[in-house]
Amino acid sequence: MGHVRKLFILAMLVNFIFHLSAQEALTAKQIQQRSIDATRVDGTEAISTLTIINEKGEMRIRKMATVTKLYDNGSLEKKLVRFIAPADVEGTGFLTFDHADSDDEKWMYLPALRKTRRIVSSENAKSFMGSEFSYADMSIPTVEDFAYRLLTDEIVGGEPCWSIEITPNDEDIEDEYGFSKKISYISTHDFVLRKAVYFDRYGEEEKVMEVKAVREIDPQKHTYRMMEIEMTNVQDNRRSILTIDQIQFNPSIPDDYFTTRYLAR
Repeated sequence: MGHVRKLFILAMLVNFIFHLSAQEALTAKQIQQRSIDATRVDGTEAISTLTIINEKGEMRIRKMATVTKLYDNGSLEKKLVRFIAPADVEGTGFLTFDHADSDDEKWMYLPALRKTRRIVSSENAKSFMGSEFSYADMSIPTVEDFAYRLLTDEIVGGEPCWSIEITPNDEDIEDEYGFSKKISYISTHDFVLRKAVYFDRYGEEEKVMEVKAVREIDPQKHTYRMMEIEMTNVQDNRRSILTIDQIQFNPSIPDDYFTTRYLAR
Protein backbone atom coordinates (compact mmCIF):
# COMPACT_ATOMS: atom_id res chain seq x y z
CA MET A 1 0.00 0.00 0.00
CA GLY A 2 2.90 2.33 0.80
CA HIS A 3 4.37 1.73 -2.68
CA VAL A 4 1.00 2.48 -4.34
CA ARG A 5 0.65 5.64 -2.27
CA LYS A 6 4.10 6.82 -3.33
CA LEU A 7 3.27 6.19 -7.00
CA PHE A 8 0.01 8.13 -6.62
CA ILE A 9 1.79 11.09 -5.01
CA LEU A 10 4.47 10.99 -7.73
CA ALA A 11 1.81 10.98 -10.46
CA MET A 12 0.05 13.94 -8.85
CA LEU A 13 3.35 15.81 -8.59
CA VAL A 14 4.19 15.17 -12.24
CA ASN A 15 0.72 16.32 -13.28
CA PHE A 16 1.08 19.49 -11.19
CA ILE A 17 4.49 20.31 -12.66
CA PHE A 18 3.22 19.66 -16.19
CA HIS A 19 0.20 21.91 -15.59
CA LEU A 20 2.38 24.63 -14.09
CA SER A 21 4.89 24.43 -16.98
CA ALA A 22 2.08 24.60 -19.55
CA GLN A 23 0.71 27.75 -17.92
CA GLU A 24 4.15 29.33 -17.69
CA ALA A 25 4.57 28.79 -21.43
CA LEU A 26 1.50 30.85 -22.27
CA THR A 27 2.02 34.19 -23.96
CA ALA A 28 0.34 37.36 -22.70
CA LYS A 29 -2.07 37.27 -25.63
CA GLN A 30 -2.96 33.63 -24.96
CA ILE A 31 -3.63 34.42 -21.29
CA GLN A 32 -5.94 37.26 -22.35
CA GLN A 33 -7.84 34.92 -24.67
CA ARG A 34 -8.13 32.27 -21.94
CA SER A 35 -9.46 34.97 -19.60
CA ILE A 36 -12.17 35.87 -22.12
CA ASP A 37 -13.07 32.21 -22.63
CA ALA A 38 -13.35 31.70 -18.85
CA THR A 39 -16.26 34.16 -18.67
CA ARG A 40 -18.13 32.99 -21.78
CA VAL A 41 -21.13 31.27 -20.15
CA ASP A 42 -23.63 29.47 -22.40
CA GLY A 43 -26.56 31.42 -20.98
CA THR A 44 -27.60 33.31 -17.84
CA GLU A 45 -30.45 35.22 -16.22
CA ALA A 46 -29.54 37.75 -13.56
CA ILE A 47 -30.75 40.61 -11.38
CA SER A 48 -28.09 43.22 -10.64
CA THR A 49 -27.57 46.47 -8.77
CA LEU A 50 -25.59 49.40 -10.14
CA THR A 51 -24.54 51.83 -7.39
CA ILE A 52 -23.14 55.18 -8.54
CA ILE A 53 -21.25 57.20 -5.91
CA ASN A 54 -20.15 60.76 -6.61
CA GLU A 55 -17.16 62.63 -5.16
CA LYS A 56 -19.28 63.74 -2.17
CA GLY A 57 -20.31 60.18 -1.31
CA GLU A 58 -23.86 60.65 -2.56
CA MET A 59 -25.38 57.50 -4.05
CA ARG A 60 -27.73 56.64 -6.87
CA ILE A 61 -28.93 53.03 -7.06
CA ARG A 62 -30.24 51.36 -10.18
CA LYS A 63 -31.64 47.83 -10.57
CA MET A 64 -31.49 45.89 -13.79
CA ALA A 65 -32.38 42.51 -15.26
CA THR A 66 -29.92 40.87 -17.65
CA VAL A 67 -30.03 37.85 -19.94
CA THR A 68 -27.11 36.49 -21.96
CA LYS A 69 -26.63 33.69 -24.48
CA LEU A 70 -23.74 32.35 -26.55
CA TYR A 71 -23.93 31.73 -30.30
CA ASP A 72 -21.60 30.48 -33.04
CA ASN A 73 -19.68 28.08 -30.80
CA GLY A 74 -19.04 30.81 -28.26
CA SER A 75 -17.63 33.42 -30.63
CA LEU A 76 -20.70 35.64 -30.16
CA GLU A 77 -22.37 36.60 -26.89
CA LYS A 78 -25.69 38.41 -26.99
CA LYS A 79 -26.75 40.40 -23.94
CA LEU A 80 -29.94 42.25 -23.07
CA VAL A 81 -30.00 44.61 -20.08
CA ARG A 82 -33.24 46.23 -18.93
CA PHE A 83 -33.41 48.72 -16.07
CA ILE A 84 -36.28 47.95 -13.69
CA ALA A 85 -35.78 50.68 -11.02
CA PRO A 86 -35.95 53.52 -10.09
CA ALA A 87 -38.80 55.08 -12.03
CA ASP A 88 -36.66 57.62 -13.90
CA VAL A 89 -34.72 54.87 -15.71
CA GLU A 90 -37.30 52.07 -15.67
CA GLY A 91 -37.70 50.49 -19.11
CA THR A 92 -34.37 51.75 -20.43
CA GLY A 93 -32.76 48.91 -22.35
CA PHE A 94 -29.32 48.00 -23.66
CA LEU A 95 -28.65 45.30 -26.25
CA THR A 96 -25.19 44.18 -27.30
CA PHE A 97 -23.80 41.62 -29.73
CA ASP A 98 -20.30 40.91 -28.44
CA HIS A 99 -18.30 39.45 -31.35
CA ALA A 100 -14.98 37.75 -30.62
CA ASP A 101 -13.32 38.70 -33.91
CA SER A 102 -15.09 41.85 -35.10
CA ASP A 103 -16.61 45.10 -33.87
CA ASP A 104 -19.43 44.77 -31.37
CA GLU A 105 -22.98 45.94 -32.09
CA LYS A 106 -24.79 47.96 -29.41
CA TRP A 107 -28.23 49.57 -29.12
CA MET A 108 -29.89 51.65 -26.41
CA TYR A 109 -33.64 52.02 -25.96
CA LEU A 110 -34.88 55.22 -24.31
CA PRO A 111 -38.54 54.85 -23.22
CA ALA A 112 -39.10 58.60 -22.74
CA LEU A 113 -38.35 59.10 -26.44
CA ARG A 114 -39.75 55.72 -27.51
CA LYS A 115 -36.62 55.41 -29.57
CA THR A 116 -33.93 52.78 -30.15
CA ARG A 117 -30.53 54.26 -30.90
CA ARG A 118 -27.46 52.51 -32.26
CA ILE A 119 -24.32 53.08 -30.18
CA VAL A 120 -21.50 53.76 -32.65
CA SER A 121 -17.86 52.90 -31.97
CA SER A 122 -16.94 56.55 -31.32
CA GLU A 123 -19.28 56.45 -28.27
CA ASN A 124 -17.73 53.34 -26.70
CA ALA A 125 -15.61 55.33 -24.25
CA LYS A 126 -18.60 57.32 -22.96
CA SER A 127 -20.20 56.70 -19.58
CA PHE A 128 -22.77 53.91 -19.33
CA MET A 129 -25.88 55.30 -17.60
CA GLY A 130 -23.90 57.97 -15.73
CA SER A 131 -21.55 55.45 -14.10
CA GLU A 132 -17.76 55.08 -14.15
CA PHE A 133 -18.25 52.08 -16.44
CA SER A 134 -18.11 52.87 -20.15
CA TYR A 135 -20.08 51.29 -22.98
CA ALA A 136 -16.83 49.47 -23.85
CA ASP A 137 -16.77 47.95 -20.35
CA MET A 138 -20.15 46.33 -21.01
CA SER A 139 -18.63 43.96 -23.56
CA ILE A 140 -15.29 42.23 -24.19
CA PRO A 141 -12.74 44.03 -26.40
CA THR A 142 -11.56 42.35 -29.60
CA VAL A 143 -8.24 40.64 -28.80
CA GLU A 144 -6.62 41.60 -32.11
CA ASP A 145 -7.14 45.32 -31.43
CA PHE A 146 -4.37 45.34 -28.81
CA ALA A 147 -0.74 44.45 -28.12
CA TYR A 148 0.14 42.45 -24.99
CA ARG A 149 3.18 42.22 -22.73
CA LEU A 150 3.73 40.12 -19.61
CA LEU A 151 4.89 42.01 -16.52
CA THR A 152 5.88 40.74 -13.08
CA ASP A 153 3.35 38.41 -11.43
CA GLU A 154 1.48 39.86 -8.44
CA ILE A 155 -0.89 38.84 -5.67
CA VAL A 156 -4.31 40.54 -5.93
CA GLY A 157 -6.81 39.95 -3.14
CA GLY A 158 -4.89 36.86 -2.10
CA GLU A 159 -5.00 35.48 -5.66
CA PRO A 160 -1.75 34.86 -7.62
CA CYS A 161 -2.11 36.76 -10.90
CA TRP A 162 -0.35 37.35 -14.16
CA SER A 163 -0.02 41.07 -14.84
CA ILE A 164 -0.36 42.05 -18.48
CA GLU A 165 0.20 45.41 -20.14
CA ILE A 166 -2.40 45.99 -22.85
CA THR A 167 -2.00 48.82 -25.38
CA PRO A 168 -4.24 49.78 -28.34
CA ASN A 169 -2.74 49.08 -31.77
CA ASP A 170 -3.47 52.58 -33.08
CA GLU A 171 -5.00 55.94 -32.17
CA ASP A 172 -8.44 55.02 -33.52
CA ILE A 173 -8.66 52.06 -31.13
CA GLU A 174 -7.32 54.23 -28.29
CA ASP A 175 -10.08 56.77 -28.95
CA GLU A 176 -12.72 54.05 -29.18
CA TYR A 177 -11.86 52.43 -25.83
CA GLY A 178 -10.78 55.60 -24.04
CA PHE A 179 -7.44 54.45 -22.64
CA SER A 180 -3.81 54.59 -23.79
CA LYS A 181 -2.79 51.59 -21.69
CA LYS A 182 -4.33 49.06 -19.33
CA ILE A 183 -2.70 46.75 -16.81
CA SER A 184 -4.78 43.62 -16.26
CA TYR A 185 -4.29 41.17 -13.39
CA ILE A 186 -5.55 37.71 -14.34
CA SER A 187 -5.75 34.79 -11.91
CA THR A 188 -3.29 31.96 -12.58
CA HIS A 189 -5.86 29.63 -10.99
CA ASP A 190 -9.05 30.24 -12.99
CA PHE A 191 -8.00 32.85 -15.61
CA VAL A 192 -10.61 35.32 -14.34
CA LEU A 193 -9.65 39.00 -14.29
CA ARG A 194 -9.21 40.30 -10.72
CA LYS A 195 -8.12 43.89 -11.33
CA ALA A 196 -7.43 46.39 -14.13
CA VAL A 197 -5.76 49.79 -14.08
CA TYR A 198 -6.64 52.20 -16.90
CA PHE A 199 -4.43 55.06 -18.09
CA ASP A 200 -5.84 58.09 -19.94
CA ARG A 201 -4.64 59.48 -23.27
CA TYR A 202 -1.92 61.46 -21.43
CA GLY A 203 -0.52 58.32 -19.79
CA GLU A 204 -1.90 59.20 -16.35
CA GLU A 205 -3.67 56.62 -14.18
CA GLU A 206 -7.40 57.29 -14.49
CA LYS A 207 -9.50 54.35 -13.32
CA VAL A 208 -9.04 51.19 -11.27
CA MET A 209 -11.37 48.23 -11.63
CA GLU A 210 -11.42 45.68 -8.80
CA VAL A 211 -13.27 42.36 -8.92
CA LYS A 212 -14.51 41.71 -5.40
CA ALA A 213 -16.24 38.34 -5.95
CA VAL A 214 -16.22 35.57 -8.56
CA ARG A 215 -18.58 32.61 -8.96
CA GLU A 216 -18.36 29.50 -11.14
CA ILE A 217 -21.63 29.42 -13.10
CA ASP A 218 -21.09 26.35 -15.28
CA PRO A 219 -19.05 23.70 -13.38
CA GLN A 220 -18.86 21.43 -16.43
CA LYS A 221 -17.13 24.00 -18.62
CA HIS A 222 -15.52 25.90 -15.73
CA THR A 223 -16.90 29.27 -16.78
CA TYR A 224 -17.40 32.13 -14.38
CA ARG A 225 -19.12 35.42 -13.68
CA MET A 226 -17.69 38.39 -11.81
CA MET A 227 -20.27 38.87 -9.06
CA GLU A 228 -19.10 42.26 -7.81
CA ILE A 229 -17.03 44.84 -9.69
CA GLU A 230 -15.98 48.24 -8.40
CA MET A 231 -14.73 50.92 -10.79
CA THR A 232 -13.00 53.91 -9.19
CA ASN A 233 -12.01 57.07 -11.02
CA VAL A 234 -8.85 58.10 -9.16
CA GLN A 235 -8.85 61.53 -10.82
CA ASP A 236 -12.24 62.72 -9.55
CA ASN A 237 -12.97 60.20 -6.73
CA ARG A 238 -16.17 58.90 -8.30
CA ARG A 239 -17.01 55.20 -7.90
CA SER A 240 -19.46 52.74 -9.39
CA ILE A 241 -20.21 49.25 -8.08
CA LEU A 242 -21.92 46.57 -10.16
CA THR A 243 -23.23 43.68 -8.07
CA ILE A 244 -25.02 40.57 -9.30
CA ASP A 245 -27.69 39.88 -6.68
CA GLN A 246 -29.21 36.78 -8.28
CA ILE A 247 -28.02 34.64 -11.17
CA GLN A 248 -28.90 31.31 -12.69
CA PHE A 249 -27.44 29.27 -15.50
CA ASN A 250 -29.87 29.07 -18.43
CA PRO A 251 -28.59 28.24 -21.94
CA SER A 252 -32.17 28.16 -23.27
CA ILE A 253 -32.98 31.88 -23.27
CA PRO A 254 -35.37 32.55 -26.21
CA ASP A 255 -33.61 34.02 -29.24
CA ASP A 256 -36.36 36.65 -29.59
CA TYR A 257 -35.03 38.40 -26.48
CA PHE A 258 -31.94 39.54 -28.42
CA THR A 259 -33.65 41.71 -31.02
CA THR A 260 -34.19 45.46 -31.29
CA ARG A 261 -37.93 44.74 -31.49
CA TYR A 262 -37.90 43.07 -28.07
CA LEU A 263 -35.57 45.78 -26.73
CA ALA A 264 -38.27 48.38 -27.43
CA ARG A 265 -41.08 46.44 -25.70
